[in-house]
Amino acid sequence: MVDVAPYGSWKSPLTADRVLEEAVSLSYPAVVAGAVYWVEGRPAEGGRVAIVRRSADGITEEVLPAGYSARTLVHEYGGLCYVVDRDTVYFSNFADQRLYRVGRGSVPEPITAEPPSPASVRYAAPVMSRDGRSLYCVRETHGAPGVATEVVNDIVIVPADGTSAPRVVASGHDFFAFPTVSPDGKRLAWTSWDHPNMPWDGTELWEAELGSDGRAIGERLVAGGESESVTQPRYSPDGRLHFISDRTGWWNIYVEEESGARPLAPADAEFAEPDWTFGQSTYCFIDGGAIVAVSSRAGFDVMSVIHAGSSAVLALPYTHLAGVVSRGDGVVAVAGSPLRATGIVSLDLPSGRVTTLESSQKAVVDESYLAEPEPIDFPTEGSLVAHGLYYPPKNPDYVAPAGELPPLIVSSHGGPTSAAAVSLNYAIQYWTSRGIGVVDVNYGGSSGYGREYRRRLRGRWGIVDLDDCVNAARYLAAAGRVDGDRLLIHGGSAGGYTTLCALTFRDVFAAGASYFGVADAGALARHTHKFESRYLDGLIGPWPESQALYEQRSPVFHAELLRTPLILFQGLEDKVVPPEQSEALARALRGSGVPFAYLAYEGEQHGFRKAENIKATLEAELYFFGRVVGFEPADDLEEIEIENAGALAHADGGGRAGAKG
Repeated sequence: MVDVAPYGSWKSPLTADRVLEEAVSLSYPAVVAGAVYWVEGRPAEGGRVAIVRRSADGITEEVLPAGYSARTLVHEYGGLCYVVDRDTVYFSNFADQRLYRVGRGSVPEPITAEPPSPASVRYAAPVMSRDGRSLYCVRETHGAPGVATEVVNDIVIVPADGTSAPRVVASGHDFFAFPTVSPDGKRLAWTSWDHPNMPWDGTELWEAELGSDGRAIGERLVAGGESESVTQPRYSPDGRLHFISDRTGWWNIYVEEESGARPLAPADAEFAEPDWTFGQSTYCFIDGGAIVAVSSRAGFDVMSVIHAGSSAVLALPYTHLAGVVSRGDGVVAVAGSPLRATGIVSLDLPSGRVTTLESSQKAVVDESYLAEPEPIDFPTEGSLVAHGLYYPPKNPDYVAPAGELPPLIVSSHGGPTSAAAVSLNYAIQYWTSRGIGVVDVNYGGSSGYGREYRRRLRGRWGIVDLDDCVNAARYLAAAGRVDGDRLLIHGGSAGGYTTLCALTFRDVFAAGASYFGVADAGALARHTHKFESRYLDGLIGPWPESQALYEQRSPVFHAELLRTPLILFQGLEDKVVPPEQSEALARALRGSGVPFAYLAYEGEQHGFRKAENIKATLEAELYFFGRVVGFEPADDLEEIEIENAGALAHADGGGRAGAKG
């Protein structure tokens, strides 16, 4: 029987506990001697990151014993942190950031020295030399705490047995990535870039011969520059250097030839993602010389086989694909879809058979409760078009009263140079199954739509993203899909900044939730980590020359305009957006009369990894939004402290505690 109940009050089987039930994150598959390895992030184990091995005969086992967590902090965001040689795994250990090696059934042993201060020497993107005696890694060296010294990045060669110190192979640039060894072991390729560029702005691809001691000789520039983003260098089995470049405005695959770089299967599609983390892999070589590649357009991924000048798209049940690595005449990849949890899958190309080796989460609710995303293109400022994915409310047990429209959450992704993935996200379904719509906005600046769309945010962060999120909400409200008086917004990091800007500078939303959001852009420019320390040069302007512009776009300097209820979530060990950002805004709100809540978590960094904290944020946000816009969740929620809560009783019809002038 179907019950009639207001939107937001539907009882959902997808509780916060079930959102996290046996949930893990899966990434960075590797195939060695028939065995498949991958990295597994585990919220239920306090955010510990495990390395898992599945043997050729299907036996799955953990590589690391308890007490070890495989995670690198290079660039703070980390990424690829392990490599396998035969039965030995080399990995970066989260606690001390040293490199370790571990054989099957043995105890990990360090192969790099204890750093001068905790976690001050870090390693990422390891790759083995062809003789198995050394690793090439990106290294990041920090000075002593409290000492103003420049963080140094370089590529080093590390003896696999740990008997001597790492030696520098490449240096002299602000950043390095993708050390890659040729099949004959005689050449090394890598990418580099310098401030103020980010890797999706402009990078350079270098190659050098390797001497007998493993050091680089005769570096030469292969491709790239200030306005060309080059990424993912790979050698084909016959030794030809391939790479991805956006020189045409789209990230496409190229092969280096004597006459210059030649594109393979050129298309107005993205064959790469922004290199926020190390080790992105969207193409690989399989037996027979073909390339298997993932490309994206408008947020949806497809997999193709490129061979002998032709390209054929594979018919697969996935819309999100990443981490592609070769497995003979097939591949292993990370894959997901709107109705299928992300998993490690093996694809046998001759037969077309797909096998799921591991899933990030078993099905926790029936498929009938899952809302599928509807791509939307909507008009925005400048007679332009922006993009999003709309998830309508869906719960087979309920309908809303006649004439009622659902609340809407506008979700603003982080980055801001990132994108919303088209894959099952139970955190979105948590809302839709309760009768609340969600629109995941790929605002100007998002990836997946070409370089020109990414560059729409150039110098206009806090304007373009804000306009597009506002216009997504207005578009759905004007179409009669959602209630224009119950528009909500949330986001994390850069998405948190857009959220705060929306609540401060516009009078559109009834409430918002900021997850470790940027309140003071100038403070971010002054105090964030090296990787992003000049990012805002391109997004806003150079610091301190553009200080007035930074203050103009920073919500904390305009707190008197923020009259909309707000909930803030913050990790107290966040080095990307330090807790001072949220705390400054909370202080400003405390005497303003605006209802707000501030939840901070010990031991959390930039992005929450502990199950208990992820659960707490979901339930607190639901409780807060329900209080503000007037729906009564069916869940048994723990009350949270809302400061200035008395103002909620005097909110206007849309739930706002007041209006800006």
